[in-house]
Amino acid sequence: MKKYQQVAASIQHQIALGAWLPGDKLPSLREQAALTGTSLITVTHAYQQLERQGVIQVRPQSGYYVSPTLAPPVSDGPGPQAGSDSPADIQGISQAVFDVLQSSCRPGMVAFGSAFPDPGLFPHRQLNQVLTRVSSSATAYSVADYLPPGSLPLRRAIARRYAQQGIAVDAAEIVITAGALEALNLSLSAVTAPGDYVIVETPCFYGALQAIQRLRLKPVTIPSTAGEGIDMAALETALSRWPVKACWLMTTHQNPTGYSLSPEKKQHLVALLARHQVVLIEDDVYGELYDGVAKPLPAKTWDNAGQVLHCASFSKCLVAGFRIGWVAAGKYARSIQQMQFMSTLSASSPMQLAVAEYLATQRYDAHLKRLRHTLHQRKQYARALLAATLPEAVTIHCHPGGYFLWLELPPGIDSQRLSERALADNISIAPGHLFTFQGLC
Repeated sequence: MKKYQQVAASIQHQIALGAWLPGDKLPSLREQAALTGTSLITVTHAYQQLERQGVIQVRPQSGYYVSPTLAPPVSDGPGPQAGSDSPADIQGISQAVFDVLQSSCRPGMVAFGSAFPDPGLFPHRQLNQVLTRVSSSATAYSVADYLPPGSLPLRRAIARRYAQQGIAVDAAEIVITAGALEALNLSLSAVTAPGDYVIVETPCFYGALQAIQRLRLKPVTIPSTAGEGIDMAALETALSRWPVKACWLMTTHQNPTGYSLSPEKKQHLVALLARHQVVLIEDDVYGELYDGVAKPLPAKTWDNAGQVLHCASFSKCLVAGFRIGWVAAGKYARSIQQMQFMSTLSASSPMQLAVAEYLATQRYDAHLKRLRHTLHQRKQYARALLAATLPEAVTIHCHPGGYFLWLELPPGIDSQRLSERALADNISIAPGHLFTFQGLC
């Protein structure tokens, strides 16, 4: 991606996050050049690109403004059914996700639809003690040490955990983010421009669908099943058919099905994408929650071309409230740092300090061992209870690791109506349409 495209994508990301609202005046060309550390001509080209795309507009003798009414995401027509490999229209997905998640946050709700484990399983007391200690020693000057790419001790600790799996990741290519979702969004912004094609599987994590909508990208959907994972043949066909720039996949303990690709399939995936020069954005937020002795290797393991951006966080395995994630970004690290600096600035410095200090002890691995054991027990209990309660026509998909159960309902049962009826009884579930384009177009 050229420098002006990076600047344009960063401005687009800021607009998507609400930093600039429709009708707001943007910094002048010279101000933007100073902010981004780029030349005047680079910023001019970036603004011209955004103007052509209808994102911003110029007012003579006044400056550049965010368009009062942004054009809808680019679409090739009606959205496909699940399993199609053609570009899809995803209008309305954010509203659908928001409505369901808002309803599930009501007091007294039994949140079966939540993607977070029980917060009572996290070591809050020890973490709060560490946080209090490091906060008291921080100074106003030390905050600068935690701007992008983030705390060096924390990045080194993360690099050591990669090394424990035999994966060589330099601390310099790790960028600390405000959770994994920011890492994923920044990664997608760094390697695409509005109108580019991006591959996602279906069903997939709804955050990927929302990111594609915000960044005005064209999704290409590849079928994925709870028993086999992504259809590699369909993926190869789509790569040959469409000029794809990036592929966003969850290769281990996938949300929502819980399925993990085999090492052989991950290796095949990386080789296939490398052959087509497509970047893999690997969402690995559940990687630490495995069953058995050995942690599953991420697809990043087989990356010899620097085309895999590995994103993860501590939100699902240590503490959700700290919002500390990262991306092993390789050659894209500087571009991602720049985008982060211009949007959220950085992840919380006290939180970075606290997590780094906690990782320096042996308590983290001991905590993970207990957490994995408890989650495994609870998932097996829930599976047995569902099997004894639900009709035989319901298929319960339960895979090793993680904590997801994916229920396949018999034909004629509407999961959205089931969700609405459950909410009336203060029970939230995640209906299937949240994870696919079907029904949302």
